[in-house]
Amino acid sequence: MKFILVDLLLSVEPALSIKMAKQVSMAEEYLGDHFPCFPVLPGVLMLEAAVQAAAWVVREWDQYHHSVIVLRGVRGIRYGAFVEPGTTLVVQADVIKLEANHSEFKIRGTVNDVVAIQGRIELAHLNLADQDAGLAAVDGAMVAAMRSQWQELSRRVGV
Repeated sequence: MKFILVDLLLSVEPALSIKMAKQVSMAEEYLGDHFPCFPVLPGVLMLEAAVQAAAWVVREWDQYHHSVIVLRGVRGIRYGAFVEPGTTLVVQADVIKLEANHSEFKIRGTVNDVVAIQGRIELAHLNLADQDAGLAAVDGAMVAAMRSQWQELSRRVGV
């Protein structure tokens, strides 16, 4: 199962930074278990929201050269405020380094201007066909899907 954890593009500075939002709703299944009497967005999903936001910077910068962008490492991640249903997590990812096969970002997520997550992340940029040439078509389909999703996100802010 894949969660899309950033559903609104707020602003973007190509190759520099991005700000996106996750509007948290009680309709999200995982909130029923985390925690039953006090539902909050799990910390690992806050981190994933930051990864997804940063991945858009990479995709636009390298013109969708890689089909897969994954978390490679984290440093100094700290959590603060809870992200409850009915609130919005605003994630900012600022570029530290952009290179062909990996990148680094400073991330910060807030709820009502209170820090919910902050730290640094490293991403790896990959293509499935690098390991198995037979997967080139899958890479192409994934890139096409990401381009379409970006068009929908960026259309709302006129990027």
